[in-house]
Formats: sequence, structure tokens, C-alpha cells
Amino acid sequence: MKRRLLLAAVAAATLLSVGCATLDERQREWIFQPGDRSWGGAASYADGMDDVWIEFASQVTGKPSRLHGLWLPAAQDPAARPVMLYLHGARWNVSGSAPRIRRMQELGFNVLAIDYRGFGKSTRELPSEETAYEDARAAWEWLARRYPRQPRYVFGHSLGGAVAIDLAAHVEDEQGVIVEGTFTSIPDLASSMKWGWLPIGPLITQRFESIRKVAEVHSPLLVVHGANDSLIDASLGRRLYEAAPGRKRFLLVEGGSHHSTMAVGQAQYREALAQFFSLK
Repeated sequence: MKRRLLLAAVAAATLLSVGCATLDERQREWIFQPGDRSWGGAASYADGMDDVWIEFASQVTGKPSRLHGLWLPAAQDPAARPVMLYLHGARWNVSGSAPRIRRMQELGFNVLAIDYRGFGKSTRELPSEETAYEDARAAWEWLARRYPRQPRYVFGHSLGGAVAIDLAAHVEDEQGVIVEGTFTSIPDLASSMKWGWLPIGPLITQRFESIRKVAEVHSPLLVVHGANDSLIDASLGRRLYEAAPGRKRFLLVEGGSHHSTMAVGQAQYREALAQFFSLK
């Protein structure tokens, strides 16, 4: 993701003469990389998960929209366990996150994971920052209608972390927020790269400014990062944590990469959930 975002930032300057609409579309393509792909054998972990369909009228596009999701209930006494909305990152569809979904189930959650529009079986259209935020809110409302008596949490990985922060900044009924391998903003991420000295910040239309929105998150926030994350440097996760004003915890997983942090740090996750969220 890091290399592609760098290409997107550099290309943005080149495309400026083409027009704002084209510039915006190219950034959306490069940042989201939408499609119906899952990496390696991850999709096999989705076997046994239930398909969920969420339909709503989009205020962003003015069109009917449909989201596809995967539902995995807690292994024991799901009616008594908390519910999690899982928001994935760029490029891979929801099946690509199936191993992480199962790990969250092992930690005691009922999990709903969704594909944003443009991914997997969801409505086929080019996603944007605003449509991704709207998709998360539609899924959150779906959960609230079906599980009104169970505590609900938000989880976001990578780009999904920015979507999770935006959601938590706009709702007041989440019990906690967990983000992993995420960043402060797309301009900050671009500036952390090899060619970050290029003045492309003002040209970025898909900004995902979590560092500004995290001040509006009023529930407990757990920020997780892999110490060996070569795509999104752990310093960006640390800066996001430091900007949060409320109850918070930063968990650095030694040996964790952008994709392996949850697997490597499963025991640390379990301890953090028990101590920080009182979940066992």
C-alpha cells in the first residue's frame, strides 16, 4: 500500500493539468485499489461465515446502494458477547480479512465485516473517502437495529482504521474503538515516504484526516501497531494515539508486520482487551 500511495501522490502532481475530476478519480483508484481479490489462501477462512446484505439509499451518490458482509457469531453464547464491526483496508476484499475476522471471534466477539462499495459483491462503483464513511455508518446502523442490547465495538485495519475513526467521531453508542496499522492522514503518510519532500499535500483530495477527527472519539481507544510495519510506520500510529484526548492505550507488537500483527500479537491483544475493555 505504501508504494502505491507514493505513486498516487507523485502522479497527482502530473495529473493536475488534466482537471480536478480526473485527479480525484485517479487518487481514489490508487488509494482504494478496489476489486474482488483476496490474498493467498485467506478466502478459505471465510468458509462457514454467513453472507449479510445491507441496502440503503446513498446520500453521497444519490443512488441505491448495497453492501455485502460476512457475519461470524461468537463461538460460545453469542447473545451474551459483544458485537464488532470490522473495517478492512485497501486492495483486498472482505474474504481477504477472514483470518483476522476469525481471530476476533476467538477473542470473544460476534463479528460483522463489510466490503465497501467497489469491493467484492458490494455495489460496483469507484469508492471514495465519503462513500466509505457512509458504508461504515450504514453497517453500524444495521448492527444497532439487530443487536440493540449488546455492546458494540469498531475495528479498523490500515485504511479501515481511518474509516473506523471517522465512524466513532460521528456516533455515540460505541463501547470502544480498536485500530491496527493505521495512520494520521494520507498527506502525513505520503510525507513519510522516500519522496515525501515533494509538495503534493495540497493536491491530495482523499485525505482521511484521522488526527483531526480522533479528538471527537469519546470511547476508549486502543491503537495497535506492528514494530516491523514497513508499509505504515509505527510512528504514525503513535502520533494518532498521542492526539487522542480520552482514555487510550498504545500497543506495539514486536515482530509484527503490516499484515501479521494480529497473529503475532494475539496474546497481547487478549491481555489488552481484558485490561483495557474488561473483556474476557
